[in-house]
Amino acid sequence: MSRTILILSPDAAMASILAEKLTAAGDPVSFSRFSSAYDSICNEMPLVLIVDAGADPETTTFLNILKDDPLFSGVPVIALFDGPDTFPGWETLPVDDYLWKKDVEREIVMKVQLCLLRAQRTVEVNPLTRLPGNISINRQIQNCIDRNEPFALAYADLDNFKPYNDIYGFSRGDEVLRITGRLLLNITKSRKSRNSFVGHIGGDDFVFMTEPALIEETCGEVIAAFDRIIPTFYDPRDRDRGFILGHDRAGAERQFPLLSISIGVTVSEGNRFSHYGEISQIASEVKAFAKEQEGSCYRLNRRAILPPGS
Repeated sequence: MSRTILILSPDAAMASILAEKLTAAGDPVSFSRFSSAYDSICNEMPLVLIVDAGADPETTTFLNILKDDPLFSGVPVIALFDGPDTFPGWETLPVDDYLWKKDVEREIVMKVQLCLLRAQRTVEVNPLTRLPGNISINRQIQNCIDRNEPFALAYADLDNFKPYNDIYGFSRGDEVLRITGRLLLNITKSRKSRNSFVGHIGGDDFVFMTEPALIEETCGEVIAAFDRIIPTFYDPRDRDRGFILGHDRAGAERQFPLLSISIGVTVSEGNRFSHYGEISQIASEVKAFAKEQEGSCYRLNRRAILPPGS
């Protein structure tokens, strides 16, 4: 789980004070520019974001872009101000708390702790990957349907994950789920930073959403990245022979291939759906067809598409 506390301030002295005070609460990382900070947030969602709100006129624009994204809307934001005369008002600045700079050394730790506790109570995320969970996923799908926005919904899960968990243990299995969530987030957001979405249903089930024109390239990149990195999660002997020995549900010993990822894709265009359950069900069914193919692949409208070189 990420412990990053992201500090955004061009004031090196203020950033240093914040980092020193917050070391015990997490892993402070400082940026002076919005573009670099946003790239970092997309790469690893922070526990909390602390923004020097009066330092740059683009602060409000940046925060509104961040908070409008359903993936990052739950990241708590604390704004720092020089004083009451620099406070722009809650209507335009989407932050969760604020602090005068003169009080930073005394109160910042308490403010961060309160923001984190508040976020845990109000934001529904998967505790392992910190990605939005079922409630947020369903809300995002329904919002796109209600706005009649064309989008592609991809339902992904891992093949042979249970035997991997049985042999290697839950701790290593959790690491596989974390890296899968990270890959989906990084790849989806790199292709479409806004109006895309990644969620973790639970276990080894994930969803991601993007524009229909981007979905096939996104799926292909996800498969290529997953297949490239997943062998590193195996011991050398299992990696070299390409399988692990385990037991099936009947208790019989058998060989299980290395983990792969299966993705089912459904596209919503032209009032095709009226409820999130309809498109979710179809995506799940298409994913089941993808799982019939050995190795990683995705299916779009029940058409199997294999990674290059297969």
